[in-house]
Amino acid sequence: MRNFTFKGLFLTAVFALLWSLTIQAADDGLITKQITIKLDKAGTLPNMITSSEMYKITNLKIIGEINGTDWNMIREMAGRDYRGDVTEGNLSVLDLSEAKIVEGGDYYYYSFTDYKVYTSNDEIGEYAFHDCSGLTSLTLPAGITSIGRSAFVGCSGLTSLNLPAGITSIGRSAFEGCSGLTSLTLPAGITSIGDDAFCGCSGLTSLTLPAGITSIGDDAFWGCSGLTSLPLPATITSIGNCAFYICSGLTSLTLPDGITSIGYSAFEGCSRLKEVRFCINDNLDTYLTKGHPYIDVDCGIKYYINDKEITSIEIPSNVTTLGQYVFQECREFTSLTLPSSITEIGEGAFEGCSGLTSLNLPASISEIGEGAFEGCSGLTSLNLPASISEIGDFAFSDCSGLTSLNLPDGITEIGEYAFYQCSGLTSIYVYAEKVPKIYSSTFSECDTKKCTVYVPMGNHDDYRLSYFGYFENIVEFDATGIDKTTTSTDVEEVSRYSVNGQRLVGPTKGLNIVKYSDGSVKKVAVE
Repeated sequence: MRNFTFKGLFLTAVFALLWSLTIQAADDGLITKQITIKLDKAGTLPNMITSSEMYKITNLKIIGEINGTDWNMIREMAGRDYRGDVTEGNLSVLDLSEAKIVEGGDYYYYSFTDYKVYTSNDEIGEYAFHDCSGLTSLTLPAGITSIGRSAFVGCSGLTSLNLPAGITSIGRSAFEGCSGLTSLTLPAGITSIGDDAFCGCSGLTSLTLPAGITSIGDDAFWGCSGLTSLPLPATITSIGNCAFYICSGLTSLTLPDGITSIGYSAFEGCSRLKEVRFCINDNLDTYLTKGHPYIDVDCGIKYYINDKEITSIEIPSNVTTLGQYVFQECREFTSLTLPSSITEIGEGAFEGCSGLTSLNLPASISEIGEGAFEGCSGLTSLNLPASISEIGDFAFSDCSGLTSLNLPDGITEIGEYAFYQCSGLTSIYVYAEKVPKIYSSTFSECDTKKCTVYVPMGNHDDYRLSYFGYFENIVEFDATGIDKTTTSTDVEEVSRYSVNGQRLVGPTKGLNIVKYSDGSVKKVAVE
């Protein structure tokens, strides 16, 4: 009698469970109420759900340890099998908050490269939810420490996801194509964001990066068009190629001065970007010497020290070198005077400073780096100190406002495209008797008819046969003669310079170089 009763109770319980699953089914046969399954042993999930019900469950909670065998079934229930092929699964809500991922069991994913993927302890493995686009809600186990490569690729149905605090690593393409994801906060332990990690997450409007992040990989936020701003932690040192490519919604960006590397096209296609802030946290002297990597943006860059915008700068006298791109695209500068301690201006140091109308270079400078003043379209005249021997490639290219140029007699080489598209030039005075080395591109796109090149007496033919012959008008002038009078009464004085090339406001005791309205230039001794 007791045996009969026990068997009867057991059968009753089984029938009750089956009945409960059936009664929860909607009209289309789907089971919409949450089904909770407790596993006493990893790998037993297939034993707990019948084949007839596995594709009908839409809301599932799993308690206990799960391995590759279980994960294989979870993928099938969520619409993809181990090969990535579509199944009839309808699982959209998955709660793993009380589950623990362990190694073992079968492989759950088999890539096209014959690569089998198994579970590992406390990891959301590679391809874990790859292309499970029907998944709308997911709660991860509290103990996970990493998210593998391509773990959530194509999970376009996910709108939000809470990442446990213990996660320290997010793999390549981890969330690629999660276009439904609108917000995400990354845990404090994460130090890097892998390549393509959030590529194509076009719905992402809010993203919080932890203070410890040091690098952002290639294409990491490619096409995240919903992002409007993204404060980067002061710990960031590198930003990869195309990292923010076509982030068309991005309107502002703040960059820390610890950045040492910015990849190509990092901000290309950010069509709404109106403001880029560069925050100088270093000692100013240190920053001026090292500068920062090239920042490729169409809008200007505003520089800040202690939250105060820099609109003018007084460079300390102990600074000898200005680093690369140190004030690139700082359109707030209108004038610049460099101290006598400066001997070298680095690559792109003042590139794109279009507001700059006045430039005083000290006699101590011997070299101007590549692209140092490229795009400084506000400059109208340029007098280089006698100490200058080389001018780098693109150094003054696109300085379209430049009308006059004085090249000192110590100049030996002018780089490729150094004065490219300086279309406003009308006069170039070259004081070197030995023709400086230049290239066919040095003055490319300058007006060959409007601009006159003045060369030292007796050197016309040498200059004509060089690449200076690009200009139609080459005129000799007396670059060494001295007029003992203090003024010229025959013609009108146009401008006056010291022997170091500094512009003078009037006659100054000593040797003055004076340009007159008839095009002549004389050295005048003023007593």
